[in-house]
Amino acid sequence: MTSVSETSPRLVRYRLLGPIEVSGPDGPVRLGGPKQRSVLAVLLLNAGRVVPDEQLVAQVWGAAPPATVRGQVQVYISELRKLIGAPVITRRSPGYVIEVGPGELDLHEFDEAVGRARDDLDAGRVEDAARRLRAALDLWQGPVLGGVAQSLLEREGPALAEKRLSALEDYFDAELAAGRHRSVVTALRQEAEDNPFRERLQALLMRALHRCGRTPEALEVYTAVRSRLVEELGVEPGPLLRETQVRLLRDEPADGPVPRQLPGDVPQFAGRMRDLARLDALLPLGGGGGRPSASVAVVSGGAGVGKSAFAVHWAHRVRDRFPDGQLYVNLRGFDPGGCAMSAAEAVRRFLDALSVPAQRIPVSVEAQVSLYRSLLADKRVLVVLDNARDADQVRPLLPGAPGSFTVVTSRNQLASLVAVEGAAPVSLDLLSGAEARDLLARRLGGDRVAAEPEAVAQINALCARLPLALAIVAARAATNPGFTLGEVAAELSAARGGLDAFEGDDASSDVRAVFSWSYHAISDDAARLFRFLGLHPGPHVTVEAAASLLGVPRVKPLLAELIRAHLVTERAPGCYAFHDLLRAYAIELTQEEDPEPERIAAVRRMLDHYVHTAHLAVGALSPQRDPLALEPVSPGVTAEAPTDAAAWFAAEHPVLVAVIDQAAATGFDTQAWQLACALSHTLIRQGRHWLGEPRTYEVALEAATRLGDPVALAHSHRGLAVILTALGRDAEARTQLDRALRLFEELGDLGNQADVRQGLTWVCDRLGDYAETYQHAWRALELFQAAGNRFGEALALNNLGWSCVRLGDHEQALAYCKESIARQAELGNLVGEANAWDSVGYAQQSLGNLDEAAHCYDKAVGMYRRHGSRYYESRSLNRLGDVERARGDVAAARRAWRAAVELLEELGSPDAGEIRAKLDGVVPERRS
Repeated sequence: MTSVSETSPRLVRYRLLGPIEVSGPDGPVRLGGPKQRSVLAVLLLNAGRVVPDEQLVAQVWGAAPPATVRGQVQVYISELRKLIGAPVITRRSPGYVIEVGPGELDLHEFDEAVGRARDDLDAGRVEDAARRLRAALDLWQGPVLGGVAQSLLEREGPALAEKRLSALEDYFDAELAAGRHRSVVTALRQEAEDNPFRERLQALLMRALHRCGRTPEALEVYTAVRSRLVEELGVEPGPLLRETQVRLLRDEPADGPVPRQLPGDVPQFAGRMRDLARLDALLPLGGGGGRPSASVAVVSGGAGVGKSAFAVHWAHRVRDRFPDGQLYVNLRGFDPGGCAMSAAEAVRRFLDALSVPAQRIPVSVEAQVSLYRSLLADKRVLVVLDNARDADQVRPLLPGAPGSFTVVTSRNQLASLVAVEGAAPVSLDLLSGAEARDLLARRLGGDRVAAEPEAVAQINALCARLPLALAIVAARAATNPGFTLGEVAAELSAARGGLDAFEGDDASSDVRAVFSWSYHAISDDAARLFRFLGLHPGPHVTVEAAASLLGVPRVKPLLAELIRAHLVTERAPGCYAFHDLLRAYAIELTQEEDPEPERIAAVRRMLDHYVHTAHLAVGALSPQRDPLALEPVSPGVTAEAPTDAAAWFAAEHPVLVAVIDQAAATGFDTQAWQLACALSHTLIRQGRHWLGEPRTYEVALEAATRLGDPVALAHSHRGLAVILTALGRDAEARTQLDRALRLFEELGDLGNQADVRQGLTWVCDRLGDYAETYQHAWRALELFQAAGNRFGEALALNNLGWSCVRLGDHEQALAYCKESIARQAELGNLVGEANAWDSVGYAQQSLGNLDEAAHCYDKAVGMYRRHGSRYYESRSLNRLGDVERARGDVAAARRAWRAAVELLEELGSPDAGEIRAKLDGVVPERRS
């Protein structure tokens, strides 16, 4: 019998992706029967990790091992050590471990190649991806785990088969991206037939057939798949198949969702025919896929000249020449509040629009830009970058390959883009007399304009033929059809007297003049509110925030008056906004008309509104937390707990981030860190990572540092830790929590010490440090008890129980978690009680008590559903599915997993992919 000598070099090769094989320096090693091969396979599947004796027995012998199983394990291990070398397999309590070097195990080689290939796909390197995936798939040499015991094959085979299928799908995806649809369509059809319920494979086949000009066959594939799903599983096709079918019916590219982000076209757009033709001339003739004469156009001009409307109108005219989609973003380059969008935020929005999964988006901005450009390579996409500040804001957003076209609008000429990137400049000036008259005719009707030609000429002159000014005047005339155009012209002329706006060449002066006409027509109270709205950083303001700015309890009638005057718009019920130019006008007015102390007092009231409202919402969401000691509400501040605290935080998040920046920048450091503290409490429970970025919490920490207040520093370190945890940066989060804990200990703050310990429990668990997890959970319980915090004590008991499960002490875990259930029920904390039921289910599942585990998960799911905690509900549904599969009820498992996936997809959570893989890997029950 050939063996691997203990003294020879370790030139070993293990094969799992086919018949179980071992090769040494002297050739193949002759292995024993199925049980010995199974023992080796279990160790190799867990290479480098200790396999406990119980796990080894369960996987090789199944549920009913013989009484002599311990001795048999020792025999098989001893034989394997003789065959492949004694040092390779070692005893390490409570089991055995096999050490495998680089390149020795085909499964490791496969996983590494697939991982690198997926990185290539993310970066757009489709040829490299296809090559790596082809080599990885070549490692599969027949049925996986050939020669092992049936019990092991049933346990491990589906997961390994899923690995192959997932890699195979990526391979076909790469081949299609490389244009080799004809060469793979036959193999794709065979794999799709072999896996009739694998929706991604079916969608890939449809794409390949469509690219080969066989669209009817592609649509037949959809019809056949749908029939199978409905008849055999009772379900409709998923979104991927449905979207692929819709794109084929529309004769659109079937390579993924096509972004169509253009804002609506201006229905009464008038003029600019020469400028539109100039942009048209930049594109290839005939609308083909050739290279444009320039890949970037810069549309520049003064404020209110209509740059955005012009760019969007042209984009709608030519969108059919960009079949791979249209991307749009308002860069807010001239936001008077100083809130210009960063290139990092813009590129992240584009990656979202291009349907890049959150888990595949790189961390660094440079890598995100590279991925964005890779995704647009060899595609024809129209990119509209509206309201750019300067060339540096634009450059990272320019596609890197020909085929796509970018339109940039800016008040600046962006001369460096013209000089370096070869951008074509398009400068918009005032409308001609004919164009201005056409604009009014389109909005007011040709007959009305033709009836008063002199008044029309006067209006055009007084508005300096500025499109925005003309549009506002036209709206005034349209909403008052009884006014003659002569009367409108007279009002404009009278309004001009106090501002000198119409005499200047600067277009923004003309806009202010027209705004002043609307402004002076409203009441004094409404005018004061309008001015103070300029102190708000945006992007929208609620009724309560507006009331606090003004310092009065009732502002809805005033907001309604502003709406009628077209000075604000109501985006949603109770949510108001105005565009950048009106904001700039309001800022100018308040600086001119309101004394500085009044402006500072208004800003303070606004900040107090957000701080107190946010902390009231935190109290509703997290009753176990000790409330922050806030200064009393200032007179005139409106602050009350929102009806739906979670929804309030979600809706107000962009406002809160802007307010934190404003507070820190204007000397209100206390409000900055207090607001960030409140915001951080909402991150984890929302189940989504878009609720925060580290910079906001770093700003708060800087504010706390300037104050030198240990309370502020402690809370700010904890707030930064929460967002780092939400982003998966657990080691950094642990450092911040350690700093917060030291400060709270120095302050003698037991409640917040306990809360930080809870956070450390979470982070240490994710880092796999279960012993420290237990220590933090225990100490949190002691601290909550000492602080007399019954809510916190009940939650800590559950965390303590969870940590016991992780350490293998299941009986103690059950005791703690059941006590937590009783206390949560007594306190009426539905989510806390559901969490504890979920933990009990996990403990019972770990003990193998599957019926009890399923009952516990059912309880948790019901409670989460009643509370509306959809992310936590999906978590328990996922575990319930695992238990049902272990119990042998595949149909029930699929129902639970499907429900979990639906919830996570609604939340936009990347966790959905992992559970969807389970659905794809479970063989469905067929109807007889």
